[in-house]
Amino acid sequence: MKYPRPSAGTHPPNDSPGYKSTTLRHPKEPLVIIPHTLSELTGPVYPYRRLEESDSDLTRQHSGEPLGERIIVQGRVLDDDGRPIPKTLVEVWQANAAGRYAHRVDNHSAPLDPNFSGAGRTLTDDDGRYRFVTIRPGAYPWRNHPNAWRPAHIHFSLFGTSFLSRLITQMYFPGDPLMPIDPVLNSIPDERARQRLVSRFDIDVTEPEWALGFTFDIVLRGSDATPMET
Repeated sequence: MKYPRPSAGTHPPNDSPGYKSTTLRHPKEPLVIIPHTLSELTGPVYPYRRLEESDSDLTRQHSGEPLGERIIVQGRVLDDDGRPIPKTLVEVWQANAAGRYAHRVDNHSAPLDPNFSGAGRTLTDDDGRYRFVTIRPGAYPWRNHPNAWRPAHIHFSLFGTSFLSRLITQMYFPGDPLMPIDPVLNSIPDERARQRLVSRFDIDVTEPEWALGFTFDIVLRGSDATPMET
């Protein structure tokens, strides 16, 4: 089976001068392409164990409410023809409202939130739809260059039918003033492709007096593919 390739500039190149650590994140020699057989394409698969409601609601994983602005993030996982892709494992991870990850290597001086771990997962339904309840993440410094700050973002990981099919991307928020100067986002050459990483505010997803809603669709292939980290 052949799939249409994404347009040039959709995915970031291996080396991006403004994003300094890219020089350490890829092989120095050309890749050796090994054809996938049926065993690589169909297994092993992640366990289809029963997911708890708290897996997709990052605000209900601890005994108390996390600090920050509650938001809903929803969307669909689609192929290049707009067809839904069901049973896709979608995982997210993010910083808390102060811009700090619950991870031992994050030594940012912002406070940790004991009621927010910053990770969740869910399976897409028959319409390819996913939904998370979480806290809007804060910006944080990252020492790529003087006075460097990452815009607010949420990391996404998607698994298809096997572990070999994992894809990783990031979602940004509309109107963030840090996006035009962010080397990670701007490592994607095509401006239209960069915009596909920006969620849109959705009043129909917003729940009155409870949480703002954002929609972020993920297209896996073709000319409208969502940029992925390689």
